[in-house]
Amino acid sequence: MSNALAIAAVTATLRNLLFEELRRSVSNLDVTATPPDQARDNNSGNQINLFLYQTEISPHWRNRPMPGQVKPGETGHPPLALDLYYLMTAYGKESQNQEIDSHQLLGRAMRTLHDSPVLDPIDIQNAIAGDLSDSDLHQQVERVRITPQPMSLDEMSKLWNTFQTEYRISAAYKASVVLIESQQAARTPLPVLRRGPEDRGVISQPDTEPPPPPFPAITAVEPADDQPSAELGTALTIRGYHLTGDDVSLRFRHPHMDAPFSITDAITDNTAEKIVVTLSDPDDPEPGIEVWPGPPGFYTVAALITKDGKQRATNEAPFSLAPKITSVDASRAGEDDVEVSVTFSPAALLEQRVSLLFGDREVRPERSGSGPHDSLEDVSVPDVADGDYFVRLRIDGVDSLLIDRTTPEPTFKESQKVTIP
Repeated sequence: MSNALAIAAVTATLRNLLFEELRRSVSNLDVTATPPDQARDNNSGNQINLFLYQTEISPHWRNRPMPGQVKPGETGHPPLALDLYYLMTAYGKESQNQEIDSHQLLGRAMRTLHDSPVLDPIDIQNAIAGDLSDSDLHQQVERVRITPQPMSLDEMSKLWNTFQTEYRISAAYKASVVLIESQQAARTPLPVLRRGPEDRGVISQPDTEPPPPPFPAITAVEPADDQPSAELGTALTIRGYHLTGDDVSLRFRHPHMDAPFSITDAITDNTAEKIVVTLSDPDDPEPGIEVWPGPPGFYTVAALITKDGKQRATNEAPFSLAPKITSVDASRAGEDDVEVSVTFSPAALLEQRVSLLFGDREVRPERSGSGPHDSLEDVSVPDVADGDYFVRLRIDGVDSLLIDRTTPEPTFKESQKVTIP
């Protein structure tokens, strides 16, 4: 995902990348991003000019929903997918060898982009510090790739004619893809209560069952009560083979956490074919069980099994942890609008994508401050008619659990329903 600052962020990152790499070997270097007819105004030193001369809609991403943000059965406006085309021109310092110097400079610049074909999130963050600090290009699900753009001499000449300035040897590049998120909210219908008789879903029968592997391995991660996601205060069952040993711990990874964390004391059951771990809520901890330290979202888990003094790690299996709504309040704010406040656990990180799902509408609240937060205050929902509405949270594509599956017949949780008079 990226906001409207993404184009400027790509330009700033390329400029910063070229400057940081070339300044080590080129003295008095200036990297600019101006039209070619203005590039040498008041500049007589070594210079690389990077000019964005064209933007195009990416045909590969057009009309595709943003991955992880629109679920099956929902309708969301696709992102604005752009390919950016840059013209890179080198100018040597004014001297008898000016042209030779410019050719050397162009070669070094082209090598820099050749060695950095994908924009690294750290390079993007370094480049956008300051005026572009609100850009979130570094969090985009698809990395921005830099590739040379072949142009014939005729195409290059026509391009320079539009600048009405003298032609100089240049190189063209394409930056793809930049995904600018739409401001149109997605339509989010309520989840299905039952999928077929007894909620069994689709049943398939393979011809043969493969033999188990000879080493510890995870085959499935199952949240409690047949829910699609785990939730704090419930158990998580990890199934597989050879999962016992002298010492067993679980290692969890989250994409927004710098390092994985391990849990041992919260394991409540352990056999060769399964490990059951309790996800203890920091707001309501269970005695003697370590609390869950991470935010909502997608995780991977691996079992670390020590046997006869040797430790082996299983494969990493994915699962999702849903935000658990603990309170909901909604009230009128004017004639048509409604303000909604929600508290939840675990706390979400500021860099995570958070949406409030009010009935079948998605609302992106404005967030500020620093550090994790476990509430959304006074989120404005416009044009709300009187009636009953269910409230959900979506954090990094993981929805809070609205359906209660602990009863014989699945029902929506009344605690997440608000009535607008």
